[in-house]
Amino acid sequence: MTTLETFPCVYTFKVFGRSSDAFADRVREILSETLGPIPRDSVKVRTSRHGRYMSVTVCAYVHSRAQLERAYSDLRADREVLLYI
Repeated sequence: MTTLETFPCVYTFKVFGRSSDAFADRVREILSETLGPIPRDSVKVRTSRHGRYMSVTVCAYVHSRAQLERAYSDLRADREVLLYI
């Protein structure tokens, strides 16, 4: 993974999945495992026009490139996550 970020930094994750009441909390939980506690006000949720999908945007403090790579690896491993950027 190539990144132009200088660490430590505040990094924005955007994660997409099927719309559900639990998806945003699941994304927050996945990222918290690597990055530590993520306040609810750091999470923004948007539902698609027809309500089938949602995007979850999380702004979180990342200490290192290794930590960033681990967070993306954890997202990739989750079955509910369809796409992330």
